[in-house]
Amino acid sequence: MKIGYLQFKPELGKANQNTEKVESFISGENFDLIVIPELANSGYLFNEKEDLKKVSENPETGKYCNMLKRLSKEKKAYIVSGFCESAKEDNKEVFYNSSILVFPDGEYRIYRKTHLFFNEKKFFKPGNTGFWVYDISNKKFGTVKLGMMVCFDWIFPESARTLALRGADIICHPANLVMPYCQNAMFTRALENRVYTITANRVGTDLNGGESLEFTGESVIVSPAGEYLSRASADKEEIFFTTVNPELSRNKCINEKNNMFEDRRELFYFKNTKND
Repeated sequence: MKIGYLQFKPELGKANQNTEKVESFISGENFDLIVIPELANSGYLFNEKEDLKKVSENPETGKYCNMLKRLSKEKKAYIVSGFCESAKEDNKEVFYNSSILVFPDGEYRIYRKTHLFFNEKKFFKPGNTGFWVYDISNKKFGTVKLGMMVCFDWIFPESARTLALRGADIICHPANLVMPYCQNAMFTRALENRVYTITANRVGTDLNGGESLEFTGESVIVSPAGEYLSRASADKEEIFFTTVNPELSRNKCINEKNNMFEDRRELFYFKNTKND
């Protein structure tokens, strides 16, 4: 199975330009699965909700999501991308920091970021989808189970563990990372769950109203054995693909006597950590 990521610099507030840029990067590529960064259609550093209204979209009708659907159909490939989602709830417009999984038949699934980071809490509603796993398939690689999380979700072990317990072979992880920890930590997330992880990070700097944020790049793909199959540069736009065997994610044994999931002793994993 040929999997990969796109690492690029979304332009803040320029949804049409970002849509065209992503299309130009991936339209000439052949792959089975690609992951594209968080908020790829919008940029990241918002100052007020009016900023989001200009660049957010409904996944059913939005230009960015429909471009992904078209390319997915043309390539008979699967695409995961972060995007700024607009939704109507109680007759009000709300926004989610979301990820879309696009199927070649035009179907799609949405994951909404569970753990919001810093000022994201001012603009986005916390995700309400939960962590689910979806089957993708074709004659070449059979059926593979994909899970999604977005950026800061990585720091909560429960995110990747929930996806792994639900059978994920590959965890797709769109990101806009500003802290320097995640790329190294994905070794642990992949190893402790025995899954492939694809972290698609962005590069560049967002500037808005005198504020700035610099993003760390270094998108990574890690194997179930904790091997780094790719690590991108810190500051360059690039696209990368590699061939993997998803069946390796289904073997949770680390030796003949230890299985990562069967050895779990849930009786001792307290939700309430107070000593009674």
